[in-house]
Amino acid sequence: MQRRPIVVTAVAVAATAAAVAFTLPSLAGTEATSEAPAASKSDGGLSPDLLAAMKRDLGWDSEQAAARLARAEWAGGVSATLAAQTGADFGGAWLAEDGNTLKVAVTDSSVSDVVKKAGAVPVLVKRSEAWLDGVKSTLDEVKKASEDVTGWYVDVATNKVVVVATSKSAGQAFAEAADVPAGSVTVKVNKAQPKPLVDIRGADPYFINLDGGQARCSIGFSVEGGFVTAGHCGAEGTETTDPDGVEQGTVEFSVFPGDADMGFVATNDNFTPRAVVNDFNNNELPVAGNTEAPVGAAVCRSGSTTGTFCGTILAKNQTVRYPEGAVTGLTRTDVCAEGGDSGGPWLSGDQAQGVTSGGSGDCTVGGETFFQPVNEILAAQNLTLVTTEGDAEETAPPAEEGEEGAEGAEGGDEAAAACDSFPIQGEAAIKKAGQAVAQPNGGSFRARAGTHTACLQVPDGADFDLALQKANNRGTFRTVAEATGDQVKELSFTGRAGTYRYVIVSNSGTGTYSLGFNVA
Repeated sequence: MQRRPIVVTAVAVAATAAAVAFTLPSLAGTEATSEAPAASKSDGGLSPDLLAAMKRDLGWDSEQAAARLARAEWAGGVSATLAAQTGADFGGAWLAEDGNTLKVAVTDSSVSDVVKKAGAVPVLVKRSEAWLDGVKSTLDEVKKASEDVTGWYVDVATNKVVVVATSKSAGQAFAEAADVPAGSVTVKVNKAQPKPLVDIRGADPYFINLDGGQARCSIGFSVEGGFVTAGHCGAEGTETTDPDGVEQGTVEFSVFPGDADMGFVATNDNFTPRAVVNDFNNNELPVAGNTEAPVGAAVCRSGSTTGTFCGTILAKNQTVRYPEGAVTGLTRTDVCAEGGDSGGPWLSGDQAQGVTSGGSGDCTVGGETFFQPVNEILAAQNLTLVTTEGDAEETAPPAEEGEEGAEGAEGGDEAAAACDSFPIQGEAAIKKAGQAVAQPNGGSFRARAGTHTACLQVPDGADFDLALQKANNRGTFRTVAEATGDQVKELSFTGRAGTYRYVIVSNSGTGTYSLGFNVA
């Protein structure tokens, strides 16, 4: 039947749950069900060429590399679940230097048992990741800054925001000008100046046709209808060709600088997207999925200038200041890259991670390189990653702010049973008709780019609606997806990284509901 729009779609984000304009009961009975894999694993069918690159760059043998990659894939899933499960208390997650220990920062010791049960080690900190993201956003708003300041990011391991600058005084002056809280920012001195890794010298996998000639970049990952790459590798409408000068496609989507460095090239029928990455050593590396690896995980990239190199994820959601302007949301690594490698793919084992944006240094002396997370590109353009498993990761187009998202599906007993399978389980009571409650724990949670799934079991005789809401840069929540109808509702939405919450609204009736949800 026709439903009225959910009316709680523009509630300001509050500093504490108590300040929200409607009742927010706790989500009781929360428990994690993830189990850590054993630290030992064979090569698991991983490409021997990728393992060889990891041995060269990281010093690991095949068994060590396979074990660490398996652990990183597990840690990525557990981190996403715990971020939603601990809500406003989540302070970030990272793999320790041993590559085995997943550490999860929390601001409240009462949720430590939840972290331990998931197989991770809790670390009590002062600041939540959401609070640190707010400090970083304040820095993002600074309109004028010294050229000596090259970037900033949230460092979850130190529980601070790091400003990268060519001198300590320049970094401190930048933080002071932004008027961010004292003690929340530290300065990292790095003399290098990052730049986009585009190369106009020509002769490589694909070329961008410009008014003054051509520039070259590297293909990222195959998606249905073309491939993803860096946004600075061509504005929308730019034509591309292959190395032989054959017409290849058109840049249909491009963002750079600003919120991202991401692009999508739609190719013509002469090109068939395949789920492989060229390592430039006469081998093809498989792409089996796109599970996001955590900070501390091993990662490898391939590019048309330098081939394949490996290293470690150092930080996420970094803002990088290029000569063309600042770009937010990039992932920082200690892997080298050079001009022409831009747009190239990053892998953690056989899991797609992102596309090369820019960096500093080179593959002779070493350096730092930043990549644009691939899941952000998939979500932004509703793209489907081509994988070796044939299980393409499909995305739903994110709803515009202020508009409703996709409807959820209703079901019967089978759907109700399916609610029990979600890793985050809880229940709470709505005591009067018209009441709206938010979860988890009366607040919100930080989520990576990916697919949100939820299932709501409504008490007999009641009519409850379920909404997923995302906060915008102004601190206001908007509904991006909702499920209405019968006793059981299921909701699915794929979107970019951000702050989310679920809202349950009683249209009529009262009673205890059960909610299960996850982000994958």
